[in-house]
Amino acid sequence: MEARLKILVVRFSSIGDIVLTTPVVRMLKKLQHVEVHYLTKSPYKSLLVHNPYIDKIHLINKSISEVVESLKNEHFDLIIDLHNNVRTKALRLKLGIPSKSFNKLNMEKFLYVNFKLDILPEVHIVDRYLKTVSDLIGDNDNLGLDYFLSEDDSIDNKEFIKMKAKGYVAFAIGGQHATKIMPTSKIIAIINSLNETVVLVGGPEDAERGELIIAAAKNAVNYCGKFSINQSAYLVQQAKYIITHDTGMMHIAAAFKKKIYSVWGNTVPKFGMTPYLAVEGSKIIEVEHLDCRPCSKIGFNKCPKGHFKCMEQIDESMFLSE
Repeated sequence: MEARLKILVVRFSSIGDIVLTTPVVRMLKKLQHVEVHYLTKSPYKSLLVHNPYIDKIHLINKSISEVVESLKNEHFDLIIDLHNNVRTKALRLKLGIPSKSFNKLNMEKFLYVNFKLDILPEVHIVDRYLKTVSDLIGDNDNLGLDYFLSEDDSIDNKEFIKMKAKGYVAFAIGGQHATKIMPTSKIIAIINSLNETVVLVGGPEDAERGELIIAAAKNAVNYCGKFSINQSAYLVQQAKYIITHDTGMMHIAAAFKKKIYSVWGNTVPKFGMTPYLAVEGSKIIEVEHLDCRPCSKIGFNKCPKGHFKCMEQIDESMFLSE
């Protein structure tokens, strides 16, 4: 019998970044005699718990010291580090087994953000993840991202069942940083330009703004903060299409093969984080040719220039269906 290869995939956070690793997990698991484990932070367990390509999930709360001994006892043959930061490098050192890590292109991003020198390759981060293990998996299977739900993640309240029957658009109004989020007035104007029922999707931190939006927007329902991550993913899965900022729900929508209108503020698609293998009709919506953009590879609490042109000047007509 051929020896079994036991692999640990590491990505601590966040929602979108973890979803973007799923092609690696799938293609590894489809190899013969491979056992795939995954290490992430506890809050993100639900993103992976139903994934049939993962044999076991390992979790940390704050420190890698919580899991070093238990991981040693697993006797892994290989670590695939898709986070590649100080902590994961320390983990690889402590476990002392062969590892592979992907190129984060930090220097290229630094030059683009600070000097507007664009030497970034035209390569999606998923393809860079896959290149990390290309000697194992071979060519990309081009099946895109994965996201798996259970029956318990469905929503069966009467209000939603009626909206589902008529059809609705999901609008993920949140984002990890303020400069990746459109102003509330812009979101309201976009919703009011659509002849659609719009379901607002987001976490508890988006709930208050969701109430402001539905107070001024026609045909909008605020579900922000009312459901779990997987139930919010279900809202996206059942939608006609999704409007979203550069955030985790964008990548979940891509996994569900939804049409996506993705909105980009201080970050840029060139960073390689666009909806992967986006379906026909999807749009990337951004204000091009601003000399201040990108101003960060992640984001800020407020526009460092004070004008926020990258979001204020978004063309609302781009959201009308063609």
